[in-house]
Amino acid sequence: MLTVEGLSAGYHHLQILHEIDLHVDEREIVAVVGGNGAGKTTTLKTISGMLAPTGGTVTFRGEPANGVRPSELVRRGLVHVPEGRALFGPLTVQENLRMGGWTRGGQPLDGDLDEVFALFPILAERRGQPAETLSGGQQQMLAIGRALMARPRLLMLDEPSTGLSPKLTWAVLDAVRAIRERGVAVLLVEQNAKHALDIADRAYVLESGSIVLTGTGADLARDDRVRAAYLGL
Repeated sequence: MLTVEGLSAGYHHLQILHEIDLHVDEREIVAVVGGNGAGKTTTLKTISGMLAPTGGTVTFRGEPANGVRPSELVRRGLVHVPEGRALFGPLTVQENLRMGGWTRGGQPLDGDLDEVFALFPILAERRGQPAETLSGGQQQMLAIGRALMARPRLLMLDEPSTGLSPKLTWAVLDAVRAIRERGVAVLLVEQNAKHALDIADRAYVLESGSIVLTGTGADLARDDRVRAAYLGL
């Protein structure tokens, strides 16, 4: 589904990523964990075309993704939910969701809306409410739902649990599992390593812009280095 090889990137003259390699297979949840400043957000921005790489390659579904406009990658099925959600605050829940389908060229969206409302019933109850009046957890659900309207093959989520209560965090992560069951691969960036490793099939540990460990989510959760550095154990 996604192959990243030797990827390097940064901002101005500051190098953030140093030749990282990772891959995501069909119907897989892959997590990238690490502390603040490790390069997690930069990784997703570079993969999705929001930031030009300084080296390396990104291949999505067998085709080069380097230099491809983000909107074209969305049309191909690579959809990025950024940290901070980036909702259209004054627009209603339903209007935000419909905006997520704009790359689909006028195709009917009602069936997709029904699927999002089935996944997040609270959004159906709030469909006429401005997005800016939702709770933090509801806004995160809306951001994910809007991304699903584009019919992604790979969904990239940047820190979806930020600012959420434990209960809402698990509600969002349970939705991530349900999305995978629908056939969508997920690349999940999380500072909360415990939550990420609990649901990930595989994971990468990113430190100072380099991949330092990789393995199954279960194996990394048992790794003494990960337990000491990221799980507080």
